[in-house]
Amino acid sequence: MKSKKTFQILTLLLFCSVSISAQNRLIIEADQGKQTINRQIYGHFSEHLGRCIYGGYWVGEESSVPNTRGIRNDVVNALKDIRIPNLRWPGGCFADEYHWMDGIGPRENRAKMINTHWGGVVEDNSFGTHEFLDLCEQLGTEPYISANVGSGTVEEMSKWIEYVTFDGESPMANLRRQNGRDEPWKVKYWGIGNESWGCGGNMRPEYYADLYRHYATYARNYGDNQIYRIACGANGGDYNWTETVMQNAGRQMQGLSLHYYTVPRDWSDKGSATNFDEKEYFTTIEKTLFMDELITKHSLIMDRYDPQKRVGMIIDEWGTWYNVEPGTNPGFLYQQNTMRDAVVAGINLNIFNSHSDRVQMANLAQTVNVLQAVILTDEEKMVLTPTYWVFYLYKVHQDATLLPISFTSNQYRQGDRAIDAVSVSASKDADGKIHITLVNADPNNEQRISTQLVGASVKNISGQMLTADKINDYNSIDQPSKVSVKEFKGASLSGSNLSVVLPSKSVVMLELK
Repeated sequence: MKSKKTFQILTLLLFCSVSISAQNRLIIEADQGKQTINRQIYGHFSEHLGRCIYGGYWVGEESSVPNTRGIRNDVVNALKDIRIPNLRWPGGCFADEYHWMDGIGPRENRAKMINTHWGGVVEDNSFGTHEFLDLCEQLGTEPYISANVGSGTVEEMSKWIEYVTFDGESPMANLRRQNGRDEPWKVKYWGIGNESWGCGGNMRPEYYADLYRHYATYARNYGDNQIYRIACGANGGDYNWTETVMQNAGRQMQGLSLHYYTVPRDWSDKGSATNFDEKEYFTTIEKTLFMDELITKHSLIMDRYDPQKRVGMIIDEWGTWYNVEPGTNPGFLYQQNTMRDAVVAGINLNIFNSHSDRVQMANLAQTVNVLQAVILTDEEKMVLTPTYWVFYLYKVHQDATLLPISFTSNQYRQGDRAIDAVSVSASKDADGKIHITLVNADPNNEQRISTQLVGASVKNISGQMLTADKINDYNSIDQPSKVSVKEFKGASLSGSNLSVVLPSKSVVMLELK
């Protein structure tokens, strides 16, 4: 009897030990990766909206702000430091009222228009095709142009592609030369309409699918410029849109977009960017985690029509959306950016990495001065936001090999609701270095993670970390470095086992070699 009782106690202790050890347990298969994390996942989006273009990128050649051909040097240098892989332009809703020929030629002769979507301000078209592509060349990034389907024509889009990419004798190529650009540009990514289910025309998916096929036919390749045609995809959980468009136009596209914004309350009152409590913080993280379900369900639909995964999922608008800062133009969508936004960014980028078999591009909305911006400007001054520093940490994943992981997380609870406290992603770069990105969404408690590295011999470990005293801490002109990257010393190695202690509300990047 004694031996039986002893056995039961030992079994119970073993069970408890296994149960406890199963929390925050990470296994990384360091020799098993097959999928590449497309660097385009770390892309950005800039629309003619508020101060994103004017005052954000563009100040003009005569400005006292240091610039190159009218484009701010400080913004360009900051974006180069995070290896911005692509930039989507000119919208957004603005794209479907933008007529590109208004934005070429001498600036003093360019037509002016009213930006009806965003603030009702005058758009003078001083920043157009040449200026945008100059910006991309200064950044060393891929341009992604959204064509006007909502109020434009097939001819207009076709001529734009010819103007930009044709190296031969034609009216559009000669017009480009007349406007100062002899050689054509390489522009691979073209969007065929934006939010055609909403501001881009309020279309039904059946109608848009036919319209897309029409436009895609005239999105021609010139020379060795091979176009990657991106169809307008769904708004959040509109799975019928994905089903219909894939069924009727899947073979004519290379990419299909998906838009989803993290809104903590509802669209009539989205909540403050800086004045929020822990309950609203929890809701924000809970809602951003919905991105994983969206990608999974839309991918299953795409798999039925494209089992080879030829068509990339393009999440070309994502990020947080709050009420504008008090006293600012409601149509300019200017919001501050806190440690909460850094947590949101880290979680989403980890999610995109994990779906890299289907997700081939993503574009944070928006780069400068709008929504979840990585940069804020005020005249000649510039601030790098907490979200910027997440992209800075995560740039190591670009074009690296995704490493398979098994992960069991502790729970972060708010009342009777619970979410995973920790998000994780791992990759191996071309030099064999392993990078692990971890997010602790719990604002109150550190998280200890026990990690087993399979198939790797690691001798050195280093890390960088982003955290803050409070979840609503942010960087400002007066305090530009309140939330910034610091050295992380909370990791230790013992053979193939890695122990990590994540501070509360933190984003951490580890490098193992």
